[in-house]
Amino acid sequence: MYGAGLRLLECAELRVKDLNLDRGELTIHDGKGGKDRVTMLPAVLKQPLASHLSSVKKHEVSQRAARVGAAMGLSPTRFYVDAESRERRRHHLHESVVQRSVKDAVRAAGIPRPATCHSLRHSFATHLLEAGYDIRTIQELLGHRDVSTTLVYGCSIRVVSAYGVRSIS
Repeated sequence: MYGAGLRLLECAELRVKDLNLDRGELTIHDGKGGKDRVTMLPAVLKQPLASHLSSVKKHEVSQRAARVGAAMGLSPTRFYVDAESRERRRHHLHESVVQRSVKDAVRAAGIPRPATCHSLRHSFATHLLEAGYDIRTIQELLGHRDVSTTLVYGCSIRVVSAYGVRSIS
């Protein structure tokens, strides 16, 4: 979420087809406001994601052998029955699991201030601004309609980022 500026649900619902490891891009489909956008994939995640995709692919093959459909999410977890096809499928990681993981990481890191999944998105914008990225580029990466929203992100998180929220993975 930090490295790509993703919203919680965008992260939880990522699918294999949304990744382009060669180009270092993530495509967000039907994000907030029903818009699609392309954002960056951090280089540090390229190898771990490639390994993870290999295991997801093995899972898909085993599911096919068991005649269980698999929505190719990055983090397939529990089963559900598709309402239209009546097929048994795997669902993506539930957002509460991600929220709990971030909360636990903040606590384990000893960060004294409140920090959430959305704090990581704020930190993404802040650090791009600090690195000299153009505000319009950041606006596009975050999928904001109005640049004033992007400016708020860059200004409001400076205190939290000083405590190292950006190091949470």
